[in-house]
Amino acid sequence: MRAIIQRVKRASVSINGDLKAEIDKGLLVLLAVSPEDTDKDLKYMADKIIGLRIFNDEEDKMNLSLQDIGGEIMVISQFTLYGDVRKGKRPSFIASAKGDFAEEYYLKFLELIREKGFDVKCGEFGADMQVELINDGPVTIQIDSSKLY
Repeated sequence: MRAIIQRVKRASVSINGDLKAEIDKGLLVLLAVSPEDTDKDLKYMADKIIGLRIFNDEEDKMNLSLQDIGGEIMVISQFTLYGDVRKGKRPSFIASAKGDFAEEYYLKFLELIREKGFDVKCGEFGADMQVELINDGPVTIQIDSSKLY
């Protein structure tokens, strides 16, 4: 699994011009699933993302997690995170999981976040979505469950 995590002041997702979900201060997570992902990857990503200490404490140091600040979370499916542009100029998405498997793992990820006590907001798997955000900092973190980076 791969994720781009952005610390936001607010974020929203719309589909066909209709607001689907919005959050205030918290995390916007763009999440991609690979065909090799397992439940171990799911748990790693959920624990890592919720535990990320990327919010400032009283000394202005990034030392607080989403739970520490009582923040909100939005998760958007984003298969293009596995886009490979090493050859040519058109991305290849062969490393991204196909529909049913990707959706299953995306939904499992949302459930893990809910089990951790968060009212996770989300888009709609496979939909053409418009995501708006105000990145706070800006702070943007990449995570890969295979620990490539």
